[in-house]
Amino acid sequence: MIMERKRIECPALPPGWKKEEVIRKSGLSAGKSDVYYYSPTGKKFRSKPQLSRYLGNTVDLGCFDFRTGKMMPGKLQKNKQRLRSENLSLSKGKPDLNTALPIRQTASIFKQPVTKVVNHPNNKVKTDLQRATEQPRQLFWEKRLKGLKSSDVTEEVLRTMKLPKGLQSVGPDSSDETLLSAISSALHMSSGPITGQTSTAAEKNPAIWLNTSQPLCKAFIVTDDDIREQELKVYQARRSLEEALMADGLARAADSVRDIEDKAA
Repeated sequence: MIMERKRIECPALPPGWKKEEVIRKSGLSAGKSDVYYYSPTGKKFRSKPQLSRYLGNTVDLGCFDFRTGKMMPGKLQKNKQRLRSENLSLSKGKPDLNTALPIRQTASIFKQPVTKVVNHPNNKVKTDLQRATEQPRQLFWEKRLKGLKSSDVTEEVLRTMKLPKGLQSVGPDSSDETLLSAISSALHMSSGPITGQTSTAAEKNPAIWLNTSQPLCKAFIVTDDDIREQELKVYQARRSLEEALMADGLARAADSVRDIEDKAA
C-alpha cells in the first residue's frame, strides 16, 4: 500500500512535538488518513489516551483535538453540556409507567404516540394475582435432570425407587428416571398437592397447555391401598433400623465389658 507522510510541528503541544499525517494512496481505504504524534525523543503515539498518559499534568488535553492537532475550547464546552444533560436525565429517574403515554411498538423504526383514554365508563382493570406473585417457569425444565443419579460417599450409585405402574409421563423424551426426579422436586418445592397434568389437552400439545407447577405426568389418584402399602414399607424400614441400632448397642456394650476384663486380668 502506497502512503504519503506529512510531518509538521504541533504548536498546541510543548516545543519539539511533531504531528504526522499519513494519507493512503491506494487500496480500499485510499484517501483516508491516520494521525500520529512524535515526542522530542522520537516516541510515537497513536491515540489521545496514550498522549494523555505520557504528558500527565504538564499539558491539559481536555480541549485538544487529536485529528487536527489544535486546542478547541468549543468542543470541551459541548462535552460539558452533554454530561450535564445526561446527569440531569439520570437524576429525574424512570418515568411513571402509570401516567406516561404508551408508545406504539408495531413500527420497527418510527415510534408513533397513541391516545390514552381514562374516562371511559366501561373501563375495567383486571389484575392477574398469580402472574404478579409468581415468576414464569421454564417449560420441560425437568429434562435437565436426565442422567443425574445420587451416590454415597464412596461414589457408588444408590439404587433408585421404582415408579408405580399408574404413573405415565407427558412431554417429549421423558423417561421414568426423569419423571421420578421431577416428582421428587415437585414434592420438595411445592406447597400444594401434586396431582400431575389434569388437563387432557396437555397430552396432545404439552408445549401450550402444560401446567408448569405440576410434574410431567398424567393425572393420578393416590388411593387408600397405596397409602397403606407405603405405611407398611415405612414401618418395615423403621423396624429394620431399630434392630440394627439395638444390635450395634449390644455389640458396643460387649466390647466395653471385654476391655474391662482384659484390664482387670
